[in-house]
Amino acid sequence: MILDYFGKPEISKTAFVAETAVLIGNVHVEDEASVWYGAVLRGDKGKIAVARKANVQDNSVVHSGPGEDVFIGEGTTIGHGAIIHGCTIGKYALIGMGAIVLSKAEIGDHCIIGAGAVVKEGDKIPAGSLVVGVPAKVVKQLSPEQMKYPEGNCEEYVELSRKYLEAMRR
Repeated sequence: MILDYFGKPEISKTAFVAETAVLIGNVHVEDEASVWYGAVLRGDKGKIAVARKANVQDNSVVHSGPGEDVFIGEGTTIGHGAIIHGCTIGKYALIGMGAIVLSKAEIGDHCIIGAGAVVKEGDKIPAGSLVVGVPAKVVKQLSPEQMKYPEGNCEEYVELSRKYLEAMRR
């Protein structure tokens, strides 16, 4: 469902948005990005930007707040059932399944946030970090090879979304 409230969602023609996803208000989905089944993106209090090739997986919730826009960087993966609220996530990051990233947090490029982790309000996570736990803690800096993992995940979802778009045209 696409709902015009506090602005109309803008979706690139090359992006995939599943028919059971809900996009409300000031939501921008860029080229080759994807929003999967049951995901809810509520831009009813601020802007949500899903950059090129980013993917928001099934049953995730993304919500902005007053003065707390959400930016999901290029090629970033938001795992199944994650909650993203009023924060900034850099390029080619991976937010694990069921993880929570709270208001005003900043996640650097090429970070991996482990499944179920809770990144507290206002936390600043340096680029290339592996973060786990409740509350979330940086446990190590990723090697250059490990930092490439989210890029592979991104490309898998770009290809998958192309196939879904093609199937929808039939």
